[in-house]
Amino acid sequence: MNTTPSLTRRDFLVLGTAAVAAPAILRGAEPTKDPVRLGHIGLGTRGWDLIKYTGAIPEAKVVALCDVYTPHLERGAAACGNPDVKRYADYHDLLSDKNVEAVIIATPDHWHEQMVLDAVAAGKAIYCEKGLTTSIAAAKRMRAAIKKAGTVFQLGHQGRQLPATAEAGRLIRDGKIGAVTMIHVGRFFNGTKERAPWRWYGYYSQWDRPDPKQVLKQLDWSKWLGQLPKIEFNERHFWHWRCYWPYGTGQAGDLLTHEMDHVQTVLGWGIPDTCACTGLNTFYHDDREVPDTWTAAYRFVKQNCLLTFEGCMNSGRQQPPEYIGREGRLIFNAIGQDANRFWVYPDGPAFPHMGRMPEPTYSFDRAKAPKWPSHMDDFLGCVRTGGRPKCNIDEAFIEIATALMSTESYRLKREVRWDTAKEEIV
Repeated sequence: MNTTPSLTRRDFLVLGTAAVAAPAILRGAEPTKDPVRLGHIGLGTRGWDLIKYTGAIPEAKVVALCDVYTPHLERGAAACGNPDVKRYADYHDLLSDKNVEAVIIATPDHWHEQMVLDAVAAGKAIYCEKGLTTSIAAAKRMRAAIKKAGTVFQLGHQGRQLPATAEAGRLIRDGKIGAVTMIHVGRFFNGTKERAPWRWYGYYSQWDRPDPKQVLKQLDWSKWLGQLPKIEFNERHFWHWRCYWPYGTGQAGDLLTHEMDHVQTVLGWGIPDTCACTGLNTFYHDDREVPDTWTAAYRFVKQNCLLTFEGCMNSGRQQPPEYIGREGRLIFNAIGQDANRFWVYPDGPAFPHMGRMPEPTYSFDRAKAPKWPSHMDDFLGCVRTGGRPKCNIDEAFIEIATALMSTESYRLKREVRWDTAKEEIV
């Protein structure tokens, strides 16, 4: 019986069938006789999901763990499937462990660059959670180091494990909906002020607040901050770091990246030419710095296409990826990382009528789709074969440049553009 846990986030618990390339490791195949020996760095919210997965599959063996918060370290040890797993409080010690050949980095974003660079220097393959980092300069340094060393690198965008993306791209290129002139993507969450988005304690949608005095006893706060300015322990920054600019890029790095990576997976257009973004805290008037409502409009000039992202934490309605062409629309069934089905509808007068949709001219049949490995299995296979993962460092650079265009536009309060020659946001 297959007991493999899911890789998807939050409430979307459907295990994808995964990465676009010819699979090196397939779910259901004979367990490898040489599992990839993994070290997990960061065992909080997303790290908890990842270790439950790697600890349950035969293609991986978790041999080392690192977290600066003891309860997360211990729960990771309980879930990793290896009673002899080594525990580290300092990730440098994990990287020095010769038994570790690949690392899974699932820390707050402000740590990604340094951990990736150190992992490259230590000769480890790397799976790093999205978004890649917090600046274009950091992304360039990471890319240069990975390419120079020939490191196997995967960024954690599991939407790339879904065969629907390849078929949608093929149909669009074949002109099934005509020239694509507009794309809609978005992310929505309707919480309450008592159960607000990003205000979780150790896992998605977990709002029971631990005693902050006990947390501080079990946490190395200085190591958690790293190279950021030293401040007194702030439990809201620790638990709810996505709400504050020093540790990440807000909706851009957490949510927009998923949707824009879906578009890149389907169309392969690369970094957009321009972005105009605005944001506002419309409902959660707590001390969060990052807006709860975020809109970004991108232009792909050569493709004559406009794309809009809407992020709203005050509504439960979702906006699945929608590709609008001159002759029809291609609409997916779910948000980017879970979009495993789609339908093609003809253009016509029925579209403006609320509640009415024309009959689809094409429906993607998941049962007839090729079976791909999961996003993690794609990475593990590439570690063994030296292959190129689906969300490699070049794709990761596209991801973060696209995301940071929106944060830079928000900061400058104007439209920005991507300078292809300089690889800079201007």
